[in-house]
Amino acid sequence: MTANGAERGSLTPEQAVDRLEHLHSAASNALREALTRYTGSGIVPTAQERSAFRYPELCVDWQPSGAVHFTRRAWAKFQSPGLYSTTVTQPAFFRQYLLDQLRPLAGEFGARIEVRASAQEIPYPFVTEEGDEFVHGDLSVADLARHFPTPMLAHVGDEVVDGTWRHGDGGPRPLALFDAVRIDFSLRRLVHYTGSDWRTIQPWILFTNYQRYVDQFIVWALAELRRPGGAYSQLALPGGTIVRRGDEPAAVDAAVAGAPWHRFQMPAYNLLRSDDRGGITIVNIGVGPSNAKNATDHLAVLRPHCWLTIGHCGGLRQSQTIGDYVLAHGYLRRDRILDDLMPPEIPVPALAEVQMALQEAAARVTGERGDALKRRLRTGTVVSYDDRNWELRWSQERHRISLGRAIAVDMESATLATQGYRMRVPYGTLLCISDKPLHGEIKLPGAATRFYQRAVSEHLQIGLETVNLLRSELASLHSRKLRSFDEPPFR
Repeated sequence: MTANGAERGSLTPEQAVDRLEHLHSAASNALREALTRYTGSGIVPTAQERSAFRYPELCVDWQPSGAVHFTRRAWAKFQSPGLYSTTVTQPAFFRQYLLDQLRPLAGEFGARIEVRASAQEIPYPFVTEEGDEFVHGDLSVADLARHFPTPMLAHVGDEVVDGTWRHGDGGPRPLALFDAVRIDFSLRRLVHYTGSDWRTIQPWILFTNYQRYVDQFIVWALAELRRPGGAYSQLALPGGTIVRRGDEPAAVDAAVAGAPWHRFQMPAYNLLRSDDRGGITIVNIGVGPSNAKNATDHLAVLRPHCWLTIGHCGGLRQSQTIGDYVLAHGYLRRDRILDDLMPPEIPVPALAEVQMALQEAAARVTGERGDALKRRLRTGTVVSYDDRNWELRWSQERHRISLGRAIAVDMESATLATQGYRMRVPYGTLLCISDKPLHGEIKLPGAATRFYQRAVSEHLQIGLETVNLLRSELASLHSRKLRSFDEPPFR
């Protein structure tokens, strides 16, 4: 094996991805054709035909000789010699991601790359699209399940993410955090919950718990599409409608007004760029940790660059004022939803790169720095509850909140940060204080309207400016802080 490449018979990264695309397309087409034939004439696939309904498998073998290459990069590197593999879905969509992972493994480490058909069948729901003629209400799901591969929940899991997988004797190690069937499972869930074609979801994600942030995002996004020479090209709305740069204003307004966002549990709006730097998605996850976990479980398979939480919280300190910001540097996890996967004693650290970007963005947007900024933006611990009426347990909770030095309370931030840590997706939290429950300060109707008009727009702009700052810091953003000592090579 050569120092820079590949042993004879090994594929180059480009050849490997080409072959992944070919095998996945052939398998998907064979499955779709068999479904069409069955629903039209009742002819079931033969065992030989069914053997073609399989995901491609990507194998990378690293058997070093001589000095082992060292890199400070957090991903696209090996923890130990051996054979690594994963099944792959939608390789055309993930092409650039796959190349970014494979090129260093082949070029720097001299790893050998192979692609072959796997033993993992493609479940038939994962090759169907809305509008397919064979997807109709007259089909018997039980009949389809007898003759075609179906999703087996026993085979859809997060053992690699959670570090519970076991390396069997002679078997390959995992090459990636998620295999093909886990990814396909989540891609379909994303369509269901967000109303978005998963292909339109962008690598920079904003989470909010109020629709008002989405409304402001739409206003900003449409302004960007009208701006001459702007980098953004189209806005994908919940339900599938897309408005593009250059569309007639009346048609754009009608499309936005007609988007059926209310049909979806966590509607997403996706602003795409015309370059390769990645656009922005905003998701309204609503209130509570369950939706927060649900959204991130599925979005993580797209391997986003970062997700940020921008929403409202309750201020817990007398010195705070409604409209002030809280930059979370720690999380008191009272949401409970992840306790079995990430025990509460596991620290969820703040990420310096994201913290610095959030603070700098706040300074740029507000025009305030130094002491003036500190009066409006306070860094501290956020406590997240699974009970919206936690105040009714104040006598039991006050001591814990005091010990944790919490300065704000919400229901989503700790879940989103813990999921980022768990899924190896950079994360950050900047909240805006909308009330002070311990001090009797609430928003009266008139004050609430003025507060929302002023605060939401500014808060959103801080989130957007943070994304702009982080775009140029990808090398440091995907850092080693999120990776364990036994990580798969792929980011």
